Amino acid sequence: QVQLVESGGGLVQAGGSLTLSCAASGRIFSINAMGWYRQAPGKQRELVAGITSGGRTNYADSVTGRFTISRDNAKNTVYLQMNSLKPEDTAVYYCNAVIRVVGTLYAKDYWGQGTQVTVSS
Repeated sequence: QVQLVESGGGLVQAGGSLTLSCAASGRIFSINAMGWYRQAPGKQRELVAGITSGGRTNYADSVTGRFTISRDNAKNTVYLQMNSLKPEDTAVYYCNAVIRVVGTLYAKDYWGQGTQVTVSS
C-alpha cells in the first residue's frame, strides 16, 4: 500500500517562514498530481496549492505570492515553502497525492495524516 508522511509543521511568528515536506512511499506505479490542503477549526478543508506531474502549479488566492509548491519526482516528495506567514494561515495542513498503485489500473487519492502550522501574532 501507499503512505504519505508529512513533516515541517510547527510554530512560527507572523512574517516568518516555514517549509512543509511530504514523502510518498510504498508500491507506487506512478504519481499524478500532488498538493497541499489545509483545514482550520470550524472551517472546510481548502486547497492551498497543487502541482501536476509536469510541474504546472496553482494556488489559492490567499497564498499567491507568498507560498511556493514544488516536487522532486525522484524522491516522490512534494514541498510547500511558506513565506510572510499570517495568523490566518494557522491550520492543519494535509498532503494529497493522486497515485496509481502497482497492480491496479487507476489512480486514486491518498492523504497524509496532517501537520499543524500555527502562526502567532
